[in-house]
Amino acid sequence: MPGCPWLILPTFNEAENVERIVAAALDVLRACAPDDHRVLVVDDSSPDGTGALADALAAAHPGEVEVLHRTDRTGLGPAYLAGFAYALERGAAYVFEMDADFSHDPRDLARLLEAVRDGGADVALGSRYVPGGGVTDWGLVRRGLSRGGSWYSRRVLGLEVRDLTGGFKCFRREVLEAIDLPTVRSRGYAFQVELTYRSVQRGFRVVEVPIVFRDRQLGTSKMSLRIAVEAMWLVPQLRRAARS
Repeated sequence: MPGCPWLILPTFNEAENVERIVAAALDVLRACAPDDHRVLVVDDSSPDGTGALADALAAAHPGEVEVLHRTDRTGLGPAYLAGFAYALERGAAYVFEMDADFSHDPRDLARLLEAVRDGGADVALGSRYVPGGGVTDWGLVRRGLSRGGSWYSRRVLGLEVRDLTGGFKCFRREVLEAIDLPTVRSRGYAFQVELTYRSVQRGFRVVEVPIVFRDRQLGTSKMSLRIAVEAMWLVPQLRRAARS
């Protein structure tokens, strides 16, 4: 399936969102990659029935939607890694990351794919912190934590990427094949920092595409203090590992 883009959607208790987000994503992918595309829902045994809803979507859209059920709830990073491996084994040429709660606008999938497929980027990152990007529905504290996390990561790792904690991305398959995915350590939102850092370290071109991030309207956020602490602790470890 030459040129096929795969969208990886990790889910845990997203029954209120999964049907709508898959439908919205398919509308975009059918327009920008009409010949071949996939949406892969990676569900971590959600007790609210998300997995069963995803199975129904796969049955309703054969050849467009697939489901990967994981029994171990080990975090966002491992869910993405499982999805990446699944997609690459099946010939994905481009691989997206996107939240399943409409924090990321599915319409922006087309812009990220264009930046990689036609614009010469190896990684297109949906960025809140470049001109044209932004955040809505957040209070001052959360805005400060998000910007502060990206600033901290940039300073420690010596990167110029403005939105290092962003989780809306499109990778050329060659990037994921080159950055040694089995050794990625991060489980929470530090995962996003680690993938971008590894991409830059290996000489790939990362381009930031402005997006507007919106807080979820349905369901419960998975962000926690533990995830933030993990990111603070792991970022310096990434730099030390790269120097060794």
